[in-house]
Amino acid sequence: MSRSAPDLSKAAWRKSSYSDGPDPNSCIEVADGFAGIVPVRDSKDPQGPALTFTADAWNAFVTSVRGNEFPTA
Repeated sequence: MSRSAPDLSKAAWRKSSYSDGPDPNSCIEVADGFAGIVPVRDSKDPQGPALTFTADAWNAFVTSVRGNEFPTA
């Protein structure tokens, strides 16, 4: 099944709450208000591409991050 890309031209992007952390250049932005998907983009390149994830996949990712399931080196 082929899906067309959502129109993100009027998306209201918001930065990660960690944007003011020790490395403010490693941030993402997400857009709310898209049924069933979560658009994500690099805050350093707002005109660049955005990735879209299913809401379930995004929620699983956020839960894993909050649970510290991605240890840093």
